[in-house]
Amino acid sequence: MEACGSRRLCLFFLLLLLFSFLSSLIYQILLIQTFHMQQYLTPGSQRNVSILLWHWPFGHSYSLSGDKCLEMTGISNCSLTDDRSTYLTADVVVFHHYELSNRASALLLHLPRPTAQRWVWLSMEPPINNANVKQFNGVFNWTMSYRHDADIPIPYGKTLPGAGKQGFQRFSDRSCFASWVVSKYKPNQTRNDVYQSLKKYIPIQVYGAWNKKPLPDDRLLPTISNCLFYLSFENSEAKDYISEKMWRNAFQAGAVPVVLGPRRATYEAVAPPHSFIHVADFKSVAELAAYLYEVAADKQAYEEYFKWHQTHRIKTYTDWRERLCQICLKYPSLPSKNVYQDLEGWVNS
Repeated sequence: MEACGSRRLCLFFLLLLLFSFLSSLIYQILLIQTFHMQQYLTPGSQRNVSILLWHWPFGHSYSLSGDKCLEMTGISNCSLTDDRSTYLTADVVVFHHYELSNRASALLLHLPRPTAQRWVWLSMEPPINNANVKQFNGVFNWTMSYRHDADIPIPYGKTLPGAGKQGFQRFSDRSCFASWVVSKYKPNQTRNDVYQSLKKYIPIQVYGAWNKKPLPDDRLLPTISNCLFYLSFENSEAKDYISEKMWRNAFQAGAVPVVLGPRRATYEAVAPPHSFIHVADFKSVAELAAYLYEVAADKQAYEEYFKWHQTHRIKTYTDWRERLCQICLKYPSLPSKNVYQDLEGWVNS
């Protein structure tokens, strides 16, 4: 008793130990019950799908109050949350690769993982911008990407049937021949080689952080709309990678996109008919420039690139919430026991 100091002190420590033991025991029982219940709730049998976004891409968060999927996309029984306390009950947990690769966020490998819960690897970047993927081999169940072979494909845009709005400037009102908006200029990229050669033949107005002429969001499309052509040059010629450079910057501004990225067949599969000019169709940059001048000089030939507006329209995807809701559409048909043992190989394939 002398070691404890007094009987009351001993009793206090004993009660404290007992409380700690009981708390731990209750927590373990709750975990076991949660796991037991989820074993009988397979992905296809759940009516409502709960999606937990572990961290917001690039730190830009949005409101998730209300039924966002129903409000924004018409998708019902699909709930989004960024509340990490719901981890144990979430059907799907989504991790954006950028924050994982730069260690701004970490995986939950130290926490028990509910049996029926699925983890999603998310990235809208081409392979060259997805660093340190190998460490995530054997971790994720599903992939979410612009790629068509992803488990949850989320393109930057898509073509839909039905005429769209035709409020673009007339051919004769355009004061700019071609423009290009670029923020990260890297000399070793193919697009920069093409640009350096092309600017010798045609006038190109360049905007963006690279040349210290950034365009605010409210000036981006109005500025490009003054141009006949827009250089929709991707930073990587990767499989299926067709970004907002074509869908938003060119199509929404009403300029004809001159595209550089995946092969022509990839563009033809997703873009409106006769809506773009592909760099690879020409034997040289000089030949490309000559064709652009030819089209610019012929009003009828130029307006052929806009006839698709009579039969098609485009939809762009820019809101992360709208993208996340797509998980619920694919959820019932996705493989419940899949694990990407070689995620790095898939990303770089």
